[in-house]
Amino acid sequence: MTEQEGRLRHAEEETLSGEDNNIRFHDLLYRHTLEALSITTQWLPDVTRPEGEDYSLHRLILGTHSGFNQQNYLLIAGVQVSHKKYYELDDRAPVKLNIEMKINHYGNVNKACYNPQNPCLIATYNSSNDVLVFDWTKQPSVPDPSRNCTPELILKGPTQDGYGLSWNPILNGRIISASNDTTICLWDINTTPTQGGIIDAMTIFREHISCVNYVAWHPSHQTMFGSAADDKRCIIWDTRLSHSSHVVHSHSSEVNCLSFNPSREYILATASTDETLAVWDIRYLSRKLYSIGTYQDVNYQVHWSPHNEKVLASSGTDKFLYLWDLSNVNQSPLVDVIRCEHGGDIFASSWNLNVPWLISSVSANSYLNIWQSAENDYQQSLNVVH
Repeated sequence: MTEQEGRLRHAEEETLSGEDNNIRFHDLLYRHTLEALSITTQWLPDVTRPEGEDYSLHRLILGTHSGFNQQNYLLIAGVQVSHKKYYELDDRAPVKLNIEMKINHYGNVNKACYNPQNPCLIATYNSSNDVLVFDWTKQPSVPDPSRNCTPELILKGPTQDGYGLSWNPILNGRIISASNDTTICLWDINTTPTQGGIIDAMTIFREHISCVNYVAWHPSHQTMFGSAADDKRCIIWDTRLSHSSHVVHSHSSEVNCLSFNPSREYILATASTDETLAVWDIRYLSRKLYSIGTYQDVNYQVHWSPHNEKVLASSGTDKFLYLWDLSNVNQSPLVDVIRCEHGGDIFASSWNLNVPWLISSVSANSYLNIWQSAENDYQQSLNVVH
């Protein structure tokens, strides 16, 4: 452990033990027990603010993970979020949720995410090695009793299932997958499909030597993406090349997630089973900028805030979701702990793009939690961009 890592871990242990007043537990806005386990969640980008009302309307993507013998669904939930303060709410719930659409899905929904250029298109990775693309606006809101699954496209290439998908934020229709077969597949859905709506992968990347857990496109470089895998490596790729750009032995155990900073083009974060998060400058990958010791045996997720370039959210194998302020990295970077009350592993979380500090997360006991930080001092000091 380096001196920097030691300082971070020591500071964080003091924070969680209550010796540091920076720790603040969030007020839980809403907890919903789903009918079936979901291991994926993402806010859709649209928001409606009815005139004269004190709430906004949002949509949330979920997907069931019920096993092969049960019917599975891609879900679209409508979420009403109050703008009132907690002490002004009286007896009204601050969040109301309604499952607006249940779309028949073949196999478990391992991952679901929308196309940023066309949010009507949602891609899912199922448990039968296929990536399915649905136009959810063309699907019936009530599932067909026949249980037929009718995606617009079926993307072929992986030979095993997987849990990573990412749409290119710049090039419309480009999508990549992370598979347990050690490969990454790239498709262009603008390609003319064969009969049955099938599109084969245009490129398959093969440098990892173990399960690939996560993939993410760079937010501002249209040909660059990163991957995280069980081989303890993070790889940076350029689709114009036939090989990787950079290979980083980034952790001492499996790498489960990575996140490019949407505001600072050279900054990357990774999350690992080795109980740490790491922050990197992709121009100088020979060493970490920071290594942050966490309190989870496994860090499943790490995501930069879309509203502040200094803030990270992480979650994993305990019932907490952590917020980290990297402007305090030489002291204690832990700015807040969301007391999730999940009671199980947190598999996925998502920042809302329209409401700062509003986060959804899903866990192993079929809980969906939606919360927003109370108006604590650190929010003002972090200069959140609205």
